[in-house]
Amino acid sequence: MIPILKDLWAVRAPLAILAVVLAAGTAGVGYTGSKLDHARAVLQNQRSALEHAQYRYRKSGEEQQIIVRYLSEYRRLEREGFIGPERRIDWIDALRAADRELRMFGVTYQIGAQQPYPGTDGLDAGPLRLWQSPMRLTFGLLHEGDLMHFFNALDRLHAGVFVLEGCTVARMEGASPGYRPHLQADCQLNWITLGPGGERQAGLTGSRP
Repeated sequence: MIPILKDLWAVRAPLAILAVVLAAGTAGVGYTGSKLDHARAVLQNQRSALEHAQYRYRKSGEEQQIIVRYLSEYRRLEREGFIGPERRIDWIDALRAADRELRMFGVTYQIGAQQPYPGTDGLDAGPLRLWQSPMRLTFGLLHEGDLMHFFNALDRLHAGVFVLEGCTVARMEGASPGYRPHLQADCQLNWITLGPGGERQAGLTGSRP
């Protein structure tokens, strides 16, 4: 037998053991690397979850501060009929109260169906939307000054938020002297509310003495 081969044959057992150890070591390094990568991924997910939780905590605190800061104003707008569904009973009662306060001659009203307020497509109000109901009021006047007195009275009664689009005032034919209506006012308004979507209120027509 060739001497070098004879020497290798003599150490064949240690070489085999070394080969097994190297293979096992390589496998162990690969397994350890895989576990390390998994541990890093888990750690990153935990960090992301912690950062998200911290963000939500900070945001909830900011939202709470906003609520506390604006709650009284929100409640005031609710009471005045701007936030929430239209309170048509309150509005009709306010027409009657304003008419009596100024000793006028009755009011005829027409309230149109609610519709989205134009130009608010880009407004982010969450689940709420801005709505309007076109209204027409017809009533008699003793003189021109009663017109603005009437709308000022409606504003003081906080029956709702409205925008006066315009009025036409005409002299009544055959009006006799005395405490009788001498002028006829025909006014167009928009009643504005901020409320949720869904079914809208239909039109309404009536009069208040």
